[in-house]
Amino acid sequence: MLELAKVADECGFDGLWVGEHILNPVDYGSDHPSEDGGVELARPVIDKSTELIDPLVTFGAVAAATARLRIATGVYLVPLRHPLATARVTSTLQALAGGRFLLGVGAGWLREEFDVLGIPFAERIGRLEEALDILRKAWSAEEFSYDGRYFSFDTVQMNSEPVAVPVVMGGNGPKALARAARMGDGWFASGTPTFDEAVALHSDVSRLRAMHEDLPPLQCFVRTNGSSRRDVERYAEAGFDNVVIWADRLWVGRSLEERTAHLRDSAERLGLARSK
Repeated sequence: MLELAKVADECGFDGLWVGEHILNPVDYGSDHPSEDGGVELARPVIDKSTELIDPLVTFGAVAAATARLRIATGVYLVPLRHPLATARVTSTLQALAGGRFLLGVGAGWLREEFDVLGIPFAERIGRLEEALDILRKAWSAEEFSYDGRYFSFDTVQMNSEPVAVPVVMGGNGPKALARAARMGDGWFASGTPTFDEAVALHSDVSRLRAMHEDLPPLQCFVRTNGSSRRDVERYAEAGFDNVVIWADRLWVGRSLEERTAHLRDSAERLGLARSK
């Protein structure tokens, strides 16, 4: 991961996205809410071969080893943690990253993961919304207290100076899109929608955002199964500013040398400008 990040930074890629699950509930029965390129996932999203990492710990190393690469969680499962703990780690990471960190958040879909950690699955949406409110208060550096349905505490102060952490909200369903339009600084598509699906989702979330006249336009991010320059250009032609390419399309080879060479070649084909 660290070598991938360093080469991507040198080659002119804009950002690195890392998802998360805390653990693998063996033999879980939950279904992922999205489809992969219009086709139902043929295998579990998490299985015994999946190498699970903590994205924020990883990003601390990435931030120290890169100069311009943005780092983003796609997505971080906010309801599984107390928001004050999340506020502390994200504030620290943003300082290490020099403002290059985006917090992509989601409510979660894997019921068994919630069960193991003792968090009621049915409360995940409410916990997410309260957590975002608390995070922004904590990042403001102001003293504050909170009395919500899921979180309640007396007056605290998290930081001595304000910290700016953009929040990118994931999800493709109508409620998730409306929530992103109302509460997010950006939106990240769940799974890998087809091009036509991505265009429709982008249109929907942009329309919903426009209803909030006091808020700026959303940054929108969508994954693509393609990796060619033409694949990326057609998203730009459809109004997208950010396209995320799966790393296994670009970081290919048995050795580090082969993977590095393939990523550099891919950057050339995509027309990226290398950093100097």
